[in-house]
Amino acid sequence: MKLALVQQPATDNLQANRSTGLAAVRQAAAQGANVICFAELAFDPFYPQMHATAQTLALAEPIPGPTTDAFAKLAAELSVVIILNIFERDGDHTYDTSPVIDADGMMLGKTRMVHITDYQWFHEQDYYAPGDTGAPVYETRFGRIGVAICYDRHFPEYMRALALNKAQLVVVPQAGAVGEWPDGLFEAELRVASFQNGYYSALCNRVGPEPKVEFAGQSFVCDPAGNVIAQAGGGTQAILLVDLDFASVESSHAAKLFLKDRRPELYGKWLT
Repeated sequence: MKLALVQQPATDNLQANRSTGLAAVRQAAAQGANVICFAELAFDPFYPQMHATAQTLALAEPIPGPTTDAFAKLAAELSVVIILNIFERDGDHTYDTSPVIDADGMMLGKTRMVHITDYQWFHEQDYYAPGDTGAPVYETRFGRIGVAICYDRHFPEYMRALALNKAQLVVVPQAGAVGEWPDGLFEAELRVASFQNGYYSALCNRVGPEPKVEFAGQSFVCDPAGNVIAQAGGGTQAILLVDLDFASVESSHAAKLFLKDRRPELYGKWLT
């Protein structure tokens, strides 16, 4: 299976951002990609740089809606799986949400970010209600895929839940800034998650300067042995293409050892 991570900047022109994303899907598919993933809030400015206002909250959109409809039509045309990330409106609540669209254009479901952070230039609690969709894994045409949206990747419980739900690949739509963490920490964190849980992990980051934050890019993929097998450049628009072999999931240390040796009857006593 060939995976594509689309690392693109976002401007204030929302329609142009979506057109850029649709063009990237065509480009990735032409290069053999089967599964195409986008960064966090890929088609909009990163709204949480500023505290929320009625005007910014009004920009949230329904799922299904215009953006998912456009990408679903293209997924069916090109026979590719597409994983988006969208500022979602559902009734009185808004969410940070990743719809998963199968290669026939059908939306398999949506993952909402569970853990919501708040600090300077990342005022996410203004924007997002805590997700209520759990840690689903989607049976796509090309494999079993889970999603850990940005901050959720920091929580080992969530990353393990995706393994227990039999993910072969975990996609991480990300909004990571230049200098936000020490060098190598993004990679180290997901290398450990991949090794401990026996799946591929793929972090797809935003890129480019915005009013308060410059996003780093450097999207990357880890294999189930914990190795970084591909990485995009920093500060540049790119489509990172990577071949994945899911046989390595079944032969991983986690599949052979860690998952079968768990003691879940004990963990509730320790973790509450």
